[in-house]
Amino acid sequence: MTSENAPAPGSEITLRVNGKPHTLYVDHRRVLLDLLREDLGLTGAKKGCDHGQCGACTVLAGGRRLNSCLLLAVTLDGAEVTTVEGLGDDGEEPHPLQRAFLDRDAFQCGYCTPGQLCSAVGMLAEAAAGHPSHVTDPAAPSGRPVALDRPEIRERMSGNLCRCGAYPGIVAAVEDVIR
Repeated sequence: MTSENAPAPGSEITLRVNGKPHTLYVDHRRVLLDLLREDLGLTGAKKGCDHGQCGACTVLAGGRRLNSCLLLAVTLDGAEVTTVEGLGDDGEEPHPLQRAFLDRDAFQCGYCTPGQLCSAVGMLAEAAAGHPSHVTDPAAPSGRPVALDRPEIRERMSGNLCRCGAYPGIVAAVEDVIR
């Protein structure tokens, strides 16, 4: 067998995606985004820039927001991954942010919306845990929840781009949820 015909190196991994376990044999070079979309049929996370700069592929892994286009799937063996499809209440009720996005027209074409939603959920958890951003008042006590005003929300969501310019609706939707 020549090297060009040899199977790609891989490993068996188990992920809990949206609460369901999945055991798969994964090529070591495969990124989480491709695994989610192509192997599991979860097409909410989008392939935008494929360089971790636009945020369209944002998912939650272990409760933290991450760009799935940059994550090698094998590094997440045993991890809990949540995509936009898993944000609601078992598919019955939408997540409060999903409802707020609808109420505030916080989307236009909708391409970035899944990443925006996952990022907002992760951002709210980060702020609740007291993680500062670049605009957090340096005099604020460490480890306490961060007050999320408009500049804080905009800064924390800055890693997610929207070509349609739905930012005012996105910020308003996040404000609705934190009130």
